[in-house]
Amino acid sequence: MNILQQAEAFVSELLKDKLSKSFTYHNLGHTKDVVKAVGDIVKHENVSTKDTEALLMAAWFHDTGYIRGCQKHELSSVEIATDFLIAQQQSQDFIAKVSALIEATVYDYQPKNSLENIIRDADYSHFGNSNYPTICEQLRDEWEITMKKVYTNVEWARENIYIMEQWHQYQTDYALQNWQPIKEKNIKRIKEMIEKDMQEGEVLKKVKKTKSKKEKPDRGIDTLFRITLSNHTRLSGIADSKANILLSVNAIIISIALSSIIPKLDSPGNAHLIMPTFVLLMFSVVSIIFAILSTRPKVTTGTFTREDIEAQKVNLLFFGNFYKMPLDEYQWAVNELMKDRDYLYNSMIKDLYFLGIVLEKKYRLLRITYNIFMIGIIVSVIAFVIAFNSVLV
Repeated sequence: MNILQQAEAFVSELLKDKLSKSFTYHNLGHTKDVVKAVGDIVKHENVSTKDTEALLMAAWFHDTGYIRGCQKHELSSVEIATDFLIAQQQSQDFIAKVSALIEATVYDYQPKNSLENIIRDADYSHFGNSNYPTICEQLRDEWEITMKKVYTNVEWARENIYIMEQWHQYQTDYALQNWQPIKEKNIKRIKEMIEKDMQEGEVLKKVKKTKSKKEKPDRGIDTLFRITLSNHTRLSGIADSKANILLSVNAIIISIALSSIIPKLDSPGNAHLIMPTFVLLMFSVVSIIFAILSTRPKVTTGTFTREDIEAQKVNLLFFGNFYKMPLDEYQWAVNELMKDRDYLYNSMIKDLYFLGIVLEKKYRLLRITYNIFMIGIIVSVIAFVIAFNSVLV
């Protein structure tokens, strides 16, 4: 595996594990688009092999700093790239060149050479993408979530026109020939939308699938989970208390029988008490067994894999699924859980469901235990009555 393949694997894993899903634009998808754009440009420009490698390396790492937040993310990206390249024993000159190219992606930076022109053109290749309206909506969503920048449709359209017409300009021959014409079409399309909005009151309708729309958690949903979980926990405590009562009562009965009745059974005059005593002890022991079964915990494996988390098969809210895992793996898994609202709520639903399964088992065994205890007391009393009557007769 060469250095670029190692960089691809490293950055892909880094962004997948640590980048918040709030970054709907500056994510692994955008990074791969920039890498591809760099590759397209260098095929048509006079760029050496070593410079191409530096450009591609910078493209892979240029947005990794977003894992630490939006502020000065380019500097964070440089730090991450530097640590990686040092670990790969790259030369200081190569590391410095990659760092400079990453810094060239700063918003208001003025490029000083052809390599910086290439990386900047690649970073803004989406201006020359026919799917630009969808892409810019991803950036709009990201700014709303991460920087609290909220635009009306008209404001967002005008901001796009300003950036594309007044601020941005492609520098490389490849970009001017292949992306500039599409960029001009995108500008024209946005202007037409603005004009249409002036007439109909609609412009730049957000392009996104309904399932990806993020809704604020409803307080009623949180209350539902909180109350239901509290009820489940309370019912589990009641079941354990009932089991403990039966354990204590039967233990007392067995203690009394062992200390007071059984020692007297050696006497021929008490032979009639053997069977009633045996019946009493047998029912008490069976009651104790079922009471223990109702409170006996089930031990699970306590481990999971990354594939399980990605497939959303693991309920991280139950300790039995993670108690054997290393802390860093558990932290990663919980972060993944918190990124995905559906995964979080599904985990809470699973937690309630399996708590319900456990409660059903507890109460079913408790019902059996109480029935056995009740029948045992009745049968024992009847047995003692019959035994005494046989003696009197």
